[in-house]
Amino acid sequence: MNYADRNRLYWRRNLAVCVFGSFTTLVSLSMLLPFLPLYVQQLGVTNQADVVQWSAVAFGATFFGTAMTAPLWGRLADRFGRKPMLVRAAIGMAIVMSLIGLARDVTDLVVLRLIAGLIGGYASASIVMIGSQVPKEKAGWALGVLSTGALSGNLIGPLVGGFLPQWVGIRGTFFVGGAMIALAAITTIVLIREDFNRQSDGSRRTDNAQAPADRSRWPVIGALLLTAMMVLLANMSIEPIITVYIGHLGVAFDEQARIAGVVMACSALGSILTAAKLGALADRVGSWNVIIGCLLVTGLVMIPQAYVTQWWQLAVLRGLMGMSIAGLLPAIAKLIRHSVQEHNTGKILGYLQSAQFSGQVIGPLIGGQIGAHFGLHQVFLVTGALLALCAAANGWVKSRFHAMPVVTAGQ
Repeated sequence: MNYADRNRLYWRRNLAVCVFGSFTTLVSLSMLLPFLPLYVQQLGVTNQADVVQWSAVAFGATFFGTAMTAPLWGRLADRFGRKPMLVRAAIGMAIVMSLIGLARDVTDLVVLRLIAGLIGGYASASIVMIGSQVPKEKAGWALGVLSTGALSGNLIGPLVGGFLPQWVGIRGTFFVGGAMIALAAITTIVLIREDFNRQSDGSRRTDNAQAPADRSRWPVIGALLLTAMMVLLANMSIEPIITVYIGHLGVAFDEQARIAGVVMACSALGSILTAAKLGALADRVGSWNVIIGCLLVTGLVMIPQAYVTQWWQLAVLRGLMGMSIAGLLPAIAKLIRHSVQEHNTGKILGYLQSAQFSGQVIGPLIGGQIGAHFGLHQVFLVTGALLALCAAANGWVKSRFHAMPVVTAGQ
């Protein structure tokens, strides 16, 4: 009996625990956004330009670290089991999050944020576990639910970070975050169930790593990884300069940060509303159709964002964009899961996480450069064009490789 069949009895409970753990860890990681520049100043940086620069470096360090190590953790999940990777991520993040509250200077902050990315990745490990255990016919829905938990954490985190420092101080906020992740670690250790047979599940890597079934589907996998990167790139391309864009729409200076937070939250809220539904739709009509449709709709919704005249119009459009973009990652993860042999699942899903976090790093860089040299409006138009091009590429891959047999769990 293979891994997926042996764990069929546990996947629903494991899904619930992974949703809770992903939500908790991402709340803790994202709640520093509202006060990150203040903490940088508290650590001795006084020049305004330096505060902005160090804040951006500290924020991106975690994504950079996760992008580098996600494939490694995926390989180890294939070799030693998925649960140990969840426990490792939760315990490591709990410790590092608490240490951030003890940072002596901005270098400590950046290094610790980088370490959090290198050894963390609870949400990434959750995708590997659930993607490996869930029955094929439920994969889209389950990965959509898991995505909803992560998106909810990213939405709630900044809201928590807006008021928590007033109660416990900035440094105390990191200790609270560490305690939250420790709770996720305890829950994971106690409640997650996994039947992993190292003899049969973890010993076939070398002989089968380049099995013909996997090699023949690398064009599909490559296209899906590129699409995953584009999803996060599109979502993050405008985030670093959205406050400036809102200022151009006539919002008063002292209101810009608050309005920017509302606009950013609208995107996450839209994704929360539709992620599970679009995941279930992928189970019914096919993942390729959902991917291509969501790419086209998201690209189209990008265009009017370049021509809004009021901030609320931007908020509505970002909400619609969030609703359409939410269907992409669960459908991509499902297709990748069923395009590789079971013993390579963790490794390839690790590459998927690496691609996503690469998009989160590259998106702000591209958006900032386009905005600085060609104007803020062009960021939306270029991003929309890239999404449309990506949809066309996926359409070609679907027509060229769709007839290839899907790899089953037993192969």
